[in-house]
Amino acid sequence: MIDAPSVGTQASPKRRSRLLRRVLRQPLGIAALVLLLVLIVAVTFGPQFVPHSPTRANALNILQPPSATHWLGTDELGRDVFARILAGGRVSMAVGLFSMLVGLSLGLTIGGLAGYFGGRVEALLMRLVDAFMAIPTFFLILVIVTSFGNHPITIIITVGIGFWAQMARVAHAEFKRFRRHEFVEASKALGGTHARVMVRHILPQVMPQATVLATLGVGWAILTEAALSYLGLGIQPPLASWGNMLQNAQGYLWRAPVLAVWPGLFIAVTVLAFNLLGNSLRDVLDPRS
Repeated sequence: MIDAPSVGTQASPKRRSRLLRRVLRQPLGIAALVLLLVLIVAVTFGPQFVPHSPTRANALNILQPPSATHWLGTDELGRDVFARILAGGRVSMAVGLFSMLVGLSLGLTIGGLAGYFGGRVEALLMRLVDAFMAIPTFFLILVIVTSFGNHPITIIITVGIGFWAQMARVAHAEFKRFRRHEFVEASKALGGTHARVMVRHILPQVMPQATVLATLGVGWAILTEAALSYLGLGIQPPLASWGNMLQNAQGYLWRAPVLAVWPGLFIAVTVLAFNLLGNSLRDVLDPRS
């Protein structure tokens, strides 16, 4: 007789080996992940090691070119651009990541409840999702920000609200697909509560798709925050973000165009890296591959 635990023990390394081969077939995804890790570490710990303050103005160093003292030059108030890029990256990354968590939590909760219970619960919740998706997202965000202010926490929640409906649609489809599977029925037969079945058994099946969408959502949130800050409705000075750095640079495009290049470049690279990571995760986690 074959010992069942030994079979599982032998199969587990094979699964890990197949997963590793899938990962190694995604060089762009690996490069994007490494780049994002470097960016996150840099914006998190970098400002502590930079000798210049991102908020300290110096009228004697206005619009200086890059030098050994100021690696990326100075801005219109004499502030060090490199220090502001790191400080602004911390804010922009935080807005992107926490907004994604807000949208992910809200979308998984509402979509999961609709897909699991079905019936009137599904009809009510999914009509709510449809109503949110019918409203232009950026217009909705503008209305909320102008009504409730542009505190960073308000920005995070608002951008997350703009992202949750797409996540809810994915969660609804996945929960509805898995709710009739044998392992769910077995858990119910053993006395598992609805909450336990949803969290312990169905949610792990949904997380690969949710993770892919979440990585794309971080890039979207960073772009949205940058657009709000560029319009003067997002993160406000003296707190730096890549978006309000672009707004400040627009008045100096002819005199010092490099002021707009650096924050724009970091926004583009970061969003591209999140998109590449999302595409690679989709290929790696796709059960049909």
